[in-house]
Amino acid sequence: MPRACPSRILVAALVLLTASTSSLLAEDGSKSSKASVAPYILVGFVGGFVHHDDIHHGPVILAQRLRQNARENTYIQVFENRRRKEAYATILRLLDSDRDGVLSQHEKSQAHIVLFGQSWGASAVVLLARELERVGVPVLLTVQVDSVAKPWQQDGIIPENVAAAVNFYQRQGLVHGRAEIRAADESKTQILGNFRFVYHGTAPCPGIPWVERTFVPGHIFSECDPNLWGQVESVVRQHMEPESHDLAVAPQP
Repeated sequence: MPRACPSRILVAALVLLTASTSSLLAEDGSKSSKASVAPYILVGFVGGFVHHDDIHHGPVILAQRLRQNARENTYIQVFENRRRKEAYATILRLLDSDRDGVLSQHEKSQAHIVLFGQSWGASAVVLLARELERVGVPVLLTVQVDSVAKPWQQDGIIPENVAAAVNFYQRQGLVHGRAEIRAADESKTQILGNFRFVYHGTAPCPGIPWVERTFVPGHIFSECDPNLWGQVESVVRQHMEPESHDLAVAPQP
């Protein structure tokens, strides 16, 4: 069972860096066929050295499920955790609806951004949210799954531009996730919960080397556990429905 613990910005260079076409195509994760502000921008990060399209990993599986019935113009894409800067540039490009290379206050206010990730990817979520905070872009929700920070990273403090955040973790094996996240400003960010998942035995995840399955089974479980990622999907979908933003999270491992 889980345990709950407690203006303007020049972006022309970023547009040149990331825009390969003048429209949002399916290959970049969007269902739109014309340039416009995506009503929701969902960006995920995989952990370790996993590829962004590895279908055996939670963030990729979640993105596939969310795309199945996503509303028109919704952008959903998974990145490798080392490609955080590319994800950042992509978000700014999507928000720049008039394509003038400058984000207005109105364009920023239209942001409906959800960030999710596992392991190093979960830490990348917090870093990206912090980078968006510096340029005044709000984030609707961050989701961390067994978050592991690299030595120079800080993944435990959620910046005040994030409206809500939730953390799922496990504590078994040689690698385990951060047990608690907290808000930099509790009046601006709601921590939905820190939820622990307990696993037993070796992780039955397909495509995972036996060494990892043997020595870091809990961490590997968090990559492919359908129950855990079902809870993540539930939280994300709740926050994509305006009337549901205040719903509490109640995972059931």
